[in-house]
Amino acid sequence: MNEIIKKIEDAQLREDAPQFRVGDTVRVHAKIKEGTRERIQIFEGVVIKKQGGSNRATFTVRKFSNGVGVEKTWPLHSPTVDKVDVVRSGKVRRAKLTYLRQRTGKAAKLKEIVK
Repeated sequence: MNEIIKKIEDAQLREDAPQFRVGDTVRVHAKIKEGTRERIQIFEGVVIKKQGGSNRATFTVRKFSNGVGVEKTWPLHSPTVDKVDVVRSGKVRRAKLTYLRQRTGKAAKLKEIVK
């Protein structure tokens, strides 16, 4: 990779990048702009995938809202992501949990890692 591009990408990395894994239930505090005002909205769900590297890394969170599955994908190093809190850690054996899209209710639950 070009040295100039590498320096630009390294400057965009967050120092306080959140630490979580696939299968964890997280609370994402995202900044939402509405006109001139800015507020923080919380999105809580299960991390179903993490992909990419460097400043291009993204993660996808899935939750159920009013009986409908909702997924959102955020860049990991984005300034719109204020913080990510890990609510509970899930025990999984896969890197991508796309099979959860076909499951609802108890079938969509993951075992919890007790620390």
